[in-house]
Amino acid sequence: MALTPSPFLQPLLAQPVAILGGGVSGEGVRALLAALGATGTVYDAKGADFTVKAAAGHLLAVFSPGFAPDHPWLARARTSGGECLTELDFAALCWSGRVVAITGTNGKTTLTEFLTHALRSIGRAAWATGNVGHSFAQLAAETAGGTKDAFAICEVSSFQAEMLQRLEPEAALWTNFAEDHLERHPGMEAYFSAKWNLVARTVPGGVLAGSSVVRFAKKFDRPLAADAAVPTEGSPADPRLVGTVFADYPQRENFLLAAAWWRRTGLDERALITAAKTFRLGRHRLVCVAEHEGVGYWNDSKATNFHAVEAALARFPGAVILIAGGKGKGGDLAGFIHRIAPRVKHASLIGEVSTELAFHCSTFRVAHTSCATLAEAVRRAAELAVPGDQVLLSPGFASFDQFRNYEDRGDQFERLARELSAAANLR
Repeated sequence: MALTPSPFLQPLLAQPVAILGGGVSGEGVRALLAALGATGTVYDAKGADFTVKAAAGHLLAVFSPGFAPDHPWLARARTSGGECLTELDFAALCWSGRVVAITGTNGKTTLTEFLTHALRSIGRAAWATGNVGHSFAQLAAETAGGTKDAFAICEVSSFQAEMLQRLEPEAALWTNFAEDHLERHPGMEAYFSAKWNLVARTVPGGVLAGSSVVRFAKKFDRPLAADAAVPTEGSPADPRLVGTVFADYPQRENFLLAAAWWRRTGLDERALITAAKTFRLGRHRLVCVAEHEGVGYWNDSKATNFHAVEAALARFPGAVILIAGGKGKGGDLAGFIHRIAPRVKHASLIGEVSTELAFHCSTFRVAHTSCATLAEAVRRAAELAVPGDQVLLSPGFASFDQFRNYEDRGDQFERLARELSAAANLR
């Protein structure tokens, strides 16, 4: 069943649409264009170049989150008189249902998946979409734009938020804010402003923000409505959550945001508690994947920033053997190592930032080894570990220097950890 283009989109589809970026977002745009009965041409750094001549042949360019505001291709599209839309904006113009946006430095994927799970548990039509890996455009194509009561629970990164023009979510839940993505944003205030653009586009009264977000909003003089603040830090244990993934921090923060939205929407909180008891975390989020000679091996590959690593380390009563490193994203590496030093027995360092991390480990007297590969890091950790130790892969950096993505990094770690046990059984 073909979709009907929105009045704004209809004249822009008279010519093929320029799809800037051929990844997950680009594939979603292609699918949505097909559902609209329109066509598109993909331009990508690994394929066709979006030249000045090419730009002149399109009335609309839809771009992926990897395109920064100052990207020359966007400038070419605008100079030629074309309209530029983010993939989320394009999808929003084809979506008939409700949109709840989820953002934050950490926790946003879990909160997105949990709200989707909880809504489905009470019989509501809901899909996790956006930065979770299932693009909003793809969802709109698959569901013919959804129905007016359907929920798109949309994870929104800072890259996706900073140039939004059309998306108007009925609610935006902002979990937390900490140092991240400073390879793209020129500073913490710019990073905050990118996410704030999502807040600015949310229906009035729809914003809910965790404690750290409230602090930074005050610091950067961004007015938050009084009813937007959710005290997510330092809350007492909730006996109703014992045995769930939300019993302890950092996951409790996600539940508190979910519960605040659930109540505001008029839903029965008992149903949310019931959903929490059946919810399971996605892979690569601080889970013990193997045990070898009394040593636990924990996969937290999704920890791609400092805040996530510090939250993971806080879960362990003693110092751990940490595997960290990857592709740099900016930020205060010295401050990061200084903060985690008391919680690290030894650090096995990998990836592009390993040399710089080694320097700071030496400065703050953190025992460490620089390793060429993840396999070497796991071997070194195993050699150093004694019964009762925990080996934690919590990288703190992007994976793209040595791996396809954080899932690939986590999968390789799990395989290596399990091979330790298999090799021991053969001896």
